[in-house]
Amino acid sequence: MTLTLYPAIDLKDGACVRLQRGEMNQATVYGNDPAAQAAAWEAAGFGWVHVVDLNGAFAGRPVNGAAVRAILAAVSVPVQLGGGIRDLAGIESWLAAGVNRVILGSAAAKNPALVFEACQKFPGRIVVGIDAKAGMVATEGWAEASNLRAADLAVRLQDAGIAGIIYTDIARDGMKTGLNLEETAALADAVNVPVIASGGVAGVADILALKAAARQSPHLNGAILGRALYDGSLKPAEALAAC
Repeated sequence: MTLTLYPAIDLKDGACVRLQRGEMNQATVYGNDPAAQAAAWEAAGFGWVHVVDLNGAFAGRPVNGAAVRAILAAVSVPVQLGGGIRDLAGIESWLAAGVNRVILGSAAAKNPALVFEACQKFPGRIVVGIDAKAGMVATEGWAEASNLRAADLAVRLQDAGIAGIIYTDIARDGMKTGLNLEETAALADAVNVPVIASGGVAGVADILALKAAARQSPHLNGAILGRALYDGSLKPAEALAAC
């Protein structure tokens, strides 16, 4: 069994940062050259780069476009992008620019019809990001809570033709407290599309635990890697070897 690992590049004001539980005022800056960081992750052996426009997620429109384009120019591996993409024109623009997959988060929760339309027009290139607090969906850069259960949203959208779901436990994001495998596996068991775990990876033990969980929940497909990579508690080589 092989998992796909996605090193994350979160963009805030043009810099590469990591947040804690999505709090913009708790950003740790890890570099001012996101394109160089993306190239470094590719050189380390990762097969994807996961990019989020944090400013865009809060603003509801792309903000760090220049940094995203620089990343696209710097790597040859596929890039998936989320944050502030709210309509079909925005999706089409980024796919034309070279993004391999677009992640719809707030738009997916608030406008499911957009997901169905986008999947029809761009098959295999739309991923839904489901970000949850205590199992309930949060939107607009995680600033807004909803009364929608994460699992219900996943089931509602799986038949749109999405390429997968990224499930983030907000309480664990950036905290290095381990993945919420119980909730993530439960969601993966409820759908028939790949599910990528996000939020809390602290070291290689978390990847091995995910791999073990995936033996029982085959739709578990991979993980987003963030702070642990940046602070060195997880080495790229050991992460990839664990997969």
